[in-house]
Amino acid sequence: MLSPASLFAVAKRRKSRRVTVVSTLEIIVEELKTLSPPKLEEAAALIHGLREKSHSERLAALRRSASILSEADGLELERIIEENCERVDPRDW
Repeated sequence: MLSPASLFAVAKRRKSRRVTVVSTLEIIVEELKTLSPPKLEEAAALIHGLREKSHSERLAALRRSASILSEADGLELERIIEENCERVDPRDW
């Protein structure tokens, strides 16, 4: 398995002596191609779990911040935004 440092530094040498940098996604795809079907299923479950974890972390952050303002503060903020931020100044055009 490739180390994190080599994921960004991996290159393929060609006969013309040019160096082609390979993206992280391309490296991962090549690694996946070498896995047996059971290991491929395991990798798929891991990837799905990472995606789900990211989604649940975003929802948790939203829930934590959802009740920071009291209802009165929220209404005041909304009023200030409507009064001051939704104006178009013709001189700015």
